[in-house]
Amino acid sequence: MNSHIKKNYNEHELAYYFKSVRSQSMAIVKELSAEDCQLQAMPDASPSKWHLAHTTWFFETFLLTAHCTQYTLFNPKFKVLFNSYYNGIGEQFTRSNRGSLSRPNLDDVIAYREYADNAVIELLQSDTSETLKQIITLGLNHEQQHQELMLMDIKYNFSVNPLFPTYESEKPLKLTDKPCVKPINFVDFEQAIINIGTDMGTNINFKSETEFAYDNEQPKHQVLIHPFSFANRLVTNAEYLAFINSGAYNNPQYWLSDGWANIQTNNLSHPLYWHCINDEWFEFTHYGLQPLNLNAPVCHVSYFEASAYANFANARLPTEFEWEYAAQNSNVESAVHNQLMPTPHKGLSEIAQLADSCWQWTNSAYLPYPGFRPIEGVAGEYNGKFMTNQMILRGGCVFTPQNHLRNTYRNFYYPHQAWMCSGIRLAKDKI
Repeated sequence: MNSHIKKNYNEHELAYYFKSVRSQSMAIVKELSAEDCQLQAMPDASPSKWHLAHTTWFFETFLLTAHCTQYTLFNPKFKVLFNSYYNGIGEQFTRSNRGSLSRPNLDDVIAYREYADNAVIELLQSDTSETLKQIITLGLNHEQQHQELMLMDIKYNFSVNPLFPTYESEKPLKLTDKPCVKPINFVDFEQAIINIGTDMGTNINFKSETEFAYDNEQPKHQVLIHPFSFANRLVTNAEYLAFINSGAYNNPQYWLSDGWANIQTNNLSHPLYWHCINDEWFEFTHYGLQPLNLNAPVCHVSYFEASAYANFANARLPTEFEWEYAAQNSNVESAVHNQLMPTPHKGLSEIAQLADSCWQWTNSAYLPYPGFRPIEGVAGEYNGKFMTNQMILRGGCVFTPQNHLRNTYRNFYYPHQAWMCSGIRLAKDKI
């Protein structure tokens, strides 16, 4: 997405890194109208315009006002409008009403971004302290999270329109052009005591922006892994369709109690974005409504749906520790992601789709690691306070910036949510 950016080799590498990430957010909305950027079709999704402003608010709040004595706020009222959930900063505008903010308009938000970006670049000319680097690194990784969210939110916001509008015009490969999917194989892993997580911190290496970790990925600690088997690929649409056709959405035996209540209350019978038209299945995508690709990984399923499918398949979901152990020791299919994973141990079968398709639900609750310490200061609200009632997803998805991925990344969502790019990886106990 940033292929149009030409590096100026005379400027500081940190400034280039800052500019390149910030420009990617603008590239996402390049083909959108102001009306498109205003959409908020549900409380969990935010308007693209809000994402652009909030990520700017982050730099203004945590960097510019704290470290630049000459900085003047672009608009003092933005402190409330674009604060997401930082109670230590102050009041926030109601999340579910973000779509009602017709003002500031899109042009004003873009002007806000340019104003703050210029101030950051100017600050870097006089201050390249380690503290500054850490704040910018955190802010850029935060922005990359929002770039993924923007793409997922655009998909949801467009999906409620009966016209099924397209975000991207280039059509995906036809189903007939896709190779057949091989049957799922399970790769065996023996019992082991392994290191989980990282002690990397928020340091940055400009040769690889992936040398970063959030506080919830720390500290590195040992975990006992019992023998288990790990699926070599994700569950496909065809396999999930067989689950639907078996009557599983009407059969409580596969479902957790809360999951069964959720599908009954919301009258759910298939994954989000699936449509059955004249007995044929279609899926809403960034390319509009498309025939369901039976070979593609099933996506946009909730934890409840993933757990139910695993029960149907006489399997289970992996724990987040099993997922990280498998990723540490596996040969990744995608050449793009080979650089993101450790060198595989010899003799292990190839495990595909670890980071290039869908985030993968695990059977692990989102809880702190032993010895967890939030980031100091107000930024400590970033991850720690959400460690309740949510489940961990591992890997990455097609919307995740490539240099934002790593084995230790802990994504987290509520069990009923499915609008994010979430899929299913199976595991089994090895007896």
